[in-house]
Amino acid sequence: MILTQILQPTCVKVPLEGKDKVSVITELVDLLDEQGLLSDRQLVLDSVLAREKTRSTGIGAGVAIPHGKCKGVSELVMAMGVAPSPIDFESADGNGVSIVTLLVSPVDKTGPHIQMLARISRLMLDEQLKARIEQATNAKDLYEMIRQKESQ
Repeated sequence: MILTQILQPTCVKVPLEGKDKVSVITELVDLLDEQGLLSDRQLVLDSVLAREKTRSTGIGAGVAIPHGKCKGVSELVMAMGVAPSPIDFESADGNGVSIVTLLVSPVDKTGPHIQMLARISRLMLDEQLKARIEQATNAKDLYEMIRQKESQ
């Protein structure tokens, strides 16, 4: 499974407008909702924020992958954004986050959820790609960077 099988170009936002963890997560949930991908926006938002309270999804090196599983979606959905300046996500390394990828799946789809979390993490290990994503000036360019990387 590759990101562009789940991530739609209309679910990418550059730059993110939020200045803190909760506002950025809310912004990405709202983006999914605007695209008609959520059956219950509030349930999705509550699920992701509840997961975030158990342990930060800031994985370090400027990347966060907030995620949750709930009945507010019928299939795996994803949104991605880049913050113009680092956001405090309480990451393990103590650094701010610029790249935020939101992942939400139905409760009964644990396998694909875990596979996609791993796929996002692996892609973000590519320092050149990550640097290019951080410098993206618009959503179309960011999506194209990921599409090209995954087609290699």
